[in-house]
Amino acid sequence: MTTKRALISVSDKNGILEFAQDLVKLGFEIISTGGTKKVLKENNVPVIGISEVTGFPEILDGRVKTLHPKIHGGLLALRANEDHQQQIAEHDITPIDLVVVNLYPFQQTIEKPDVTLADAIENIDIGGPSMLRSAAKNYQSVTVAVDPADYSVIVQELNENGTVSFETNQRLAAKVFRHTAAYDALIAEYLTNITGETSPEKLTVTFDKLQGLRYGENPHQQAAFYKKPLTQKGSIATTVQLHGKELSYNNINDANAALQIVKEFEGPAAVAVKHMNPCGVGVGTTIEEAYQKAYEADPTSIFGGIIAANREIDGATAAKMHEIFLEIIIAPSFTQEALDILTAKKNLRLLTIDFDQNEKRELQLTSIKGGLLVQEEDTLGFEDAEVTVPTKRQPTEQEWADLKLAWKVVKHVKSNAIVLAKDDMTIGVGAGQMNRVGAAQIAINQAGEKAQGAALGSDAFFPMSDTVEAAAKAGITAIIQPGGSIRDEDSIQKADEYGIAMVFTGMRHFKH
Repeated sequence: MTTKRALISVSDKNGILEFAQDLVKLGFEIISTGGTKKVLKENNVPVIGISEVTGFPEILDGRVKTLHPKIHGGLLALRANEDHQQQIAEHDITPIDLVVVNLYPFQQTIEKPDVTLADAIENIDIGGPSMLRSAAKNYQSVTVAVDPADYSVIVQELNENGTVSFETNQRLAAKVFRHTAAYDALIAEYLTNITGETSPEKLTVTFDKLQGLRYGENPHQQAAFYKKPLTQKGSIATTVQLHGKELSYNNINDANAALQIVKEFEGPAAVAVKHMNPCGVGVGTTIEEAYQKAYEADPTSIFGGIIAANREIDGATAAKMHEIFLEIIIAPSFTQEALDILTAKKNLRLLTIDFDQNEKRELQLTSIKGGLLVQEEDTLGFEDAEVTVPTKRQPTEQEWADLKLAWKVVKHVKSNAIVLAKDDMTIGVGAGQMNRVGAAQIAINQAGEKAQGAALGSDAFFPMSDTVEAAAKAGITAIIQPGGSIRDEDSIQKADEYGIAMVFTGMRHFKH
């Protein structure tokens, strides 16, 4: 019987000793490199060094060791091709039947806060991807493993059938190419960022699967949740779930929307979201007060909603949350008393998250049929605006507070968007309308009598004065909007006519 040969070279040593021992029992001879060879020899696994196979020493501090015809010829030779077999025989090349390789830890290296460019470059693997790609290209004859989770499947099939099936080899080969593509994508992103290129001719992105989902937006749609390999703290992909059933596709979307809104606030704040739009936002001196205001903003819509809070949830706040049906509560932490109260509802998801205020701006990716739209995140806030007051009346101190709240929230509402705020809480939200006065009317109708003395925030300028007219009739006394319309003067005159203080920010916040 012809002896089979396995090449093992791994940075992740998990399970490799047991796997190698199983392969030896199955009649494989093993060739290996560096640290892997050392581990195997120390545990009495017979192993042949790469240099013994190639007849050439490792050089350039190990940068060149497997890039050799005796390795790649053994991987790429087609077993059914007589010419190939004759050539490898002439050159004394032994076929390699199984390759187990994982790559230099490039991601772990660049995650280090003090990483140098030299360290990053040195952790770009060359020989590993080359061996993986050679083996995967010849998967009809060569088994290739890049993930320790696949070792048991390989051993099982070898024990049962004496060989690994075509279907398994094909699946493993596809996994290898996904792995090397993701590895190269990280390298490309890292070097692209260093060069300062903001719109490269090729955009290579990669994501790691976090979990499969029961379905997508609707039960007939398949779905999964992926995260960026270098995900920053403070994202839904890095939350810790303390309690409740598994998150759904819509839960994740809504939770992300709630989280992005509550991050706008430094003081205690609570945000309630339904279907990607805020239905209630409140700020206060305590998180209990903030939540109570978010609840009172829209007691109907908050039912079945997602809550994000930027302070620890205490027992008093938890008791109020327990009174209604909520899907998710996100917070930096929960007191034990709060957990005792909230975990009484078995399906309520409780998530903790690190509220990192030093987040880096990321690219926002939006898929369209056949393509991808890419833009920077909209991270600019009120402090970045060029604020002017074109009206005769200036806002009062309380109006300024309400205007700022409305501006922070309207940024996260689907356009056309209008938000009314009063006394540190939202009182009306008009979202996703085809015209701005329609969005204003929805918000005004929701606010009712509370609109008297409220502030109005608009995500974009007023093309006509009709929104100001509607606001004035409802008793709204202050407006914040970007300005920039060719008919701004009409809105300014209408505001002056009604004694409304109007603020221009010079900054639009469309959200489609």
